Amino acid sequence: MRNSKILLGHGSGGKLTSELIKKFFVENFNNEILDRLTDSAVFEMENVTIAFTTDSYVVDPIFFPGGDIGKLAVCGTVNDLAVTGAVPYYMSAAYIIEEGFAFDDLKTVSGSMAEEAMKAGIKIVTGDTKVVNRGQCDKIFINTAGIGLLEKKNLHIAGGLNIHPDDVIIVNGFMGDHGISVLGAREKINFEEKLLSDCCSLNHTISDLLNAGINVKFMRDLTRGGLGTVLAEICENRSFGMIINEKDVPVREMVKGTCEIFGFDPLYLANEGKFLLITDREDAERAVEIMKKNRDNSYPAVIGRVTPEYPGKSVMTSVIGGKRIIDKLTGEMLPRIC
Repeated sequence: MRNSKILLGHGSGGKLTSELIKKFFVENFNNEILDRLTDSAVFEMENVTIAFTTDSYVVDPIFFPGGDIGKLAVCGTVNDLAVTGAVPYYMSAAYIIEEGFAFDDLKTVSGSMAEEAMKAGIKIVTGDTKVVNRGQCDKIFINTAGIGLLEKKNLHIAGGLNIHPDDVIIVNGFMGDHGISVLGAREKINFEEKLLSDCCSLNHTISDLLNAGINVKFMRDLTRGGLGTVLAEICENRSFGMIINEKDVPVREMVKGTCEIFGFDPLYLANEGKFLLITDREDAERAVEIMKKNRDNSYPAVIGRVTPEYPGKSVMTSVIGGKRIIDKLTGEMLPRIC
């Protein structure tokens, strides 16, 4: 905030984003629903519990291996609803389009949205279109909002209200595929092996977990700021800590190698088809087996546990046995990643 102007890092999903939200939005829009700062707002209307979310998509480039801005917009909206425990039903789609944008590209993007919405079982029911002068928007930006219904038994999930020591921390697959695939497309990097974004809707996997009776304590999709920022946020101002093992966090060798070249940390790379799940120890093995059945390229793994040690902090044990604090992402790493 000392710079008095917005920086790219304010969109990183890390510390600067958190400061921006609290300083300019939470203070001004202050209310009991917003103050929870969950990915989806959860509230009751006429004895029905509703999850409501909104998001904007400015990814560069708009087409990347494994997806495009249209598919991303649907997956991001569906996943924000699903990780609260809600069933997604309806969404909006608003387009800001730069003059000169190709009709063929718009057809591809809207087609991707329609296809992914059908797979996820959500309906796009309203929207808006604006066109701006050439040079006043980078090709196309998309804003969405989504609505889902939430059973009362799942109200605790979004806020992690039932997390206790000895609960188990699970991720549903490889970290950083989306971030590195977008980087590759942006910088025109020719990888030896093809790397696809993990962009996908998670609601069916999450529904299977809940319907199987898994005792879900918390879920969060691992988008901007990645796994590291989410772990730091969960522990913030709480009486428990988190400890994860570096060797157990699934990261492809290609992603590790690219991170070494660019100086990135895989913990903070964005994902668009990965989520963190906290459940009790007794359900952990069954949860992993359910996750394995939902996607051929899934690689779910138990990466750590909740601990009474390190209250308010998240800690990682390195492959050589050392420990380091996991904090929120500082500054910018890969801007315009979603």
